[in-house]
Amino acid sequence: MVTKAHFRTDGCRRQRGAALVVALLLLLVITLLAVAGMNSAAVEFTMAGNEQHRQNAFQAAETGIEQTVVTGGFIPAAGNEVHNNVAVPGSATDTYSTILQSDLGGAAQPALWGNSWNSFSTYDFTITSTGNFLANSVRGAQSTHAQGIAVLAPASAQTSGPGGLN
Repeated sequence: MVTKAHFRTDGCRRQRGAALVVALLLLLVITLLAVAGMNSAAVEFTMAGNEQHRQNAFQAAETGIEQTVVTGGFIPAAGNEVHNNVAVPGSATDTYSTILQSDLGGAAQPALWGNSWNSFSTYDFTITSTGNFLANSVRGAQSTHAQGIAVLAPASAQTSGPGGLN
């Protein structure tokens, strides 16, 4: 004889809808992770853009120094040579501003002792270049660089006394 086992169903009635609640909680957790991931990606995208703007400003400042080395007057007694908002060649968005100034008040610097004292002296200059990328925008980047330059020149009467000693 086969008998059927009778199971109580009282416990099942209390658990109805538990799967729905668990599924909704999992859906909520997955949604929160997705939103956090999108926010993180947006911040990283902005950071990458800012880094690119900084690199463009850096390159614009370097271009300003290079152009000043090539075209600068390097006249010791002259005032500062200033160039403002010069467009970087080949770029529609990058500009630089440079200042070429004579150091030591335009005076010559003598050669180091023991190195052809009477044959040359140097004039020291500083080039300060500020590069701009999208200078008129909210997120425009700017980078400033300074470069020292020594220009060799024939010995100066200011730096060489009789016999090459001051």
